[in-house]
Amino acid sequence: MSGTSYDVIIIGSGPGGYVTAIRAAQLGLKTAIVEREHLGGICLNWGCIPTKALLRSAEILDHANHAKSYGLKLEGKMTADVKDVVARSRGVSARLNGGVAFLMKKNKIDVIWGEAKLTKPGEISVGKSTKPVVEPQNPVPKGVKGEGTYTAKHIIVATGARPRALPGIEPDGKLIWTYFEAMKPDVMPKSLVVMGSGAIGIEFASFYRSMGAEVTVVEVMPQVMPVEDAEISAFARKQLEKRGLKILTEAKVAKVEKGANSVTAHVETKDGKVEKITADRLISAVGVQGNIEGLGLESLGVKTDRGCIVIDGYGKTNVPGIYAIGDVAGPPMLAHKAEHEGVICIEKIAGVPGVHPMEKGRIPGCTYCNPQVASVGLTEAKAKEQGRDIRVGRYSFAANGKAIALGEDQGMIKTIFDKKTGELIGAHMVGAEVTELIQGFVVAMNLETTEEELMHTIFPHPTLSEMMKESVLDAYGRVLNA
Repeated sequence: MSGTSYDVIIIGSGPGGYVTAIRAAQLGLKTAIVEREHLGGICLNWGCIPTKALLRSAEILDHANHAKSYGLKLEGKMTADVKDVVARSRGVSARLNGGVAFLMKKNKIDVIWGEAKLTKPGEISVGKSTKPVVEPQNPVPKGVKGEGTYTAKHIIVATGARPRALPGIEPDGKLIWTYFEAMKPDVMPKSLVVMGSGAIGIEFASFYRSMGAEVTVVEVMPQVMPVEDAEISAFARKQLEKRGLKILTEAKVAKVEKGANSVTAHVETKDGKVEKITADRLISAVGVQGNIEGLGLESLGVKTDRGCIVIDGYGKTNVPGIYAIGDVAGPPMLAHKAEHEGVICIEKIAGVPGVHPMEKGRIPGCTYCNPQVASVGLTEAKAKEQGRDIRVGRYSFAANGKAIALGEDQGMIKTIFDKKTGELIGAHMVGAEVTELIQGFVVAMNLETTEEELMHTIFPHPTLSEMMKESVLDAYGRVLNA
């Protein structure tokens, strides 16, 4: 049994799963990870990483086609070769996929290949995967274990999530896409309907618009990127529409008619009117749902709610010895949340002193469209709903020297403080590189920094980060460069 018995078995090798496995190994626990499809999970292979590679190509294309504004000359209009753009994206994933395999070997973590099912607390059976092993990892790596029964005192479920489908508008892989098909189109569509304006939907809308497609975004809520601060959302919408995106809010795709090589979306607005929009393809981006099926959770009595596993602040389920982390354990469904949740879970298991539950209000969210959007903490509306007396600061990219020099002067930074205590309770940004800037405010919130401490922090000049301090100063009537 020595080869099949472990201290910890983790089901799923996405960001949450493989990071948890590494931390477990660091803590001296004999660890195995089970994967049915590809190391690195959806994030590395089909989500976070390859989409950023696509968006980088789009960004370069946008800059090239505006070279004149930088005093540069390019002969003719720059165009994209979709096959090469996709090939670069897949190559990035393949490189990182191999990196995860290296980390497993380096940390002496056994990889078990196949589909896991919980048979009883402390035991799993691994059968042949019903999912085909797809590129970038094909064939199955040498030296990994396979089908059989394995035991562990602690079993952590990290099986992630998959695209949610609406009844009657189920993706078919040809005309109606999920992010899988949108990630690697065989041909570039000339027109596209995107259903949903969360991070996935709006990023693909932005990418395909840069590639030259006519894009219509349909969102059922009153604003695009519904979880964002309303002021930031409105600014982003204006910039997206300037780029030529058509955005319909308070609207839904009621049904879809399929043609030979096109789809017609029947879009119903809040007043009951229906607009028919015909496009080459439709992307369904209406959210994701946890992968809880086929794991044996029901037979063991593991509690679930709305398609996710119910856990406490340390990843524990209601069944001793069974844990869950990441997307399968509920929102926010973000890779960095999964990683941190996994570290908390395994450190609690190992008895590391001082472990405490994650503060979900301090998890940043990023959307990598053009312009980028990033945020952490309470929106202005949420703060007011909670009865908070607040101070709000704003600063425009148009007043920042570095932004102007970059030719990226459209954006804003918004900070929200508790008026009584000076606590930073929210930060929201839209504009160039804000997904890199937001972490400064995340650190500040985690350290419970006050406005006074932020005001006395020296930011380098000239940088985009200076706008963060100016926004703080603005909240207290002390802005210097506006």
